[in-house]
Amino acid sequence: MTLAGAWTGRTQEQRQNPITKPGIWQAPSGSKQIPIWPNEAPDMAGVSRPAENVVTKQTPDAIGGDISQSIYDVAVPTMTVFPPRGRNSRAAIIVFPGGGFRGIAVTLEGTEICNWITSKGMTCILSKYRVPGSNHWWDPDCRCHVTPKVPRALQDAQRTIKLVRARAEELDLDAGKIGVMGFSAGGYLVAQTSNIFHPSYTPVDAVDNISSRPDFALAFFPGHLCREGAKLDPGINVTKETPPTFLLQAWDDPVDEICNSTLYARALDEAGVPAEVHLFAKGGHAFGLRRKRSPDTIWPSLVENWLKDIGIF
Repeated sequence: MTLAGAWTGRTQEQRQNPITKPGIWQAPSGSKQIPIWPNEAPDMAGVSRPAENVVTKQTPDAIGGDISQSIYDVAVPTMTVFPPRGRNSRAAIIVFPGGGFRGIAVTLEGTEICNWITSKGMTCILSKYRVPGSNHWWDPDCRCHVTPKVPRALQDAQRTIKLVRARAEELDLDAGKIGVMGFSAGGYLVAQTSNIFHPSYTPVDAVDNISSRPDFALAFFPGHLCREGAKLDPGINVTKETPPTFLLQAWDDPVDEICNSTLYARALDEAGVPAEVHLFAKGGHAFGLRRKRSPDTIWPSLVENWLKDIGIF
């Protein structure tokens, strides 16, 4: 029985309550999930956490089904390869789903996005990076920002870019057309990988001799960039080496303030980095491809036109 089919016949109360099951997230049919590290991920000695688990809940607005999944307690990061459909543009986009660096919204900001990307003739690489506490996050208990000593999510993001570029020939990709796309916390990973090119971990093999700089970047309602005093995160040093960037956010976003995008857009402009910025009056947060209203129904065509403008298509 499929996971979607498992909901058939359940009571309304059962459908509304999420189901949590321990175990490794299973990639959809037609894709391939690959560990990104040859052995254990770096800086995990002495780290204890529960086994990876997947939360499944009914979401009638989901695309191609009626359920959504989120992944928690990821200790073994992977990348899942979704091959292009139709004519291969030989471009790839690595997708970093959001989840506040506590979980990974793998359906809403992962597989559904990859299905759209592959429909445009691009390879999609879905990143399952380490969580929780793997990068900068907002702690509601102390109402303060927390930055761990080891940025494990950034390590995984950099390694994924390197690995995709290392396997460009195998995946039938142009090694100069590898971009990143992130949502919310994943948008912060986009900003980090776009500006932090020095490895955040000790190299483990020949793959780490390859550049982790993305060739283009897309950040949707990014978080963690706007710090106290409405100042840009001091760890993000935008230069002329920052790749062309597409930014999108809604003014009424209740989770990530609009300053996350406006501060980053200003820094891009001051550094002379080509950028396209869309700030919508309404749209909220984490809209993905689902709700039938602006900016949800508009952004795919905007992204496609931008990719053509910068020579990806």
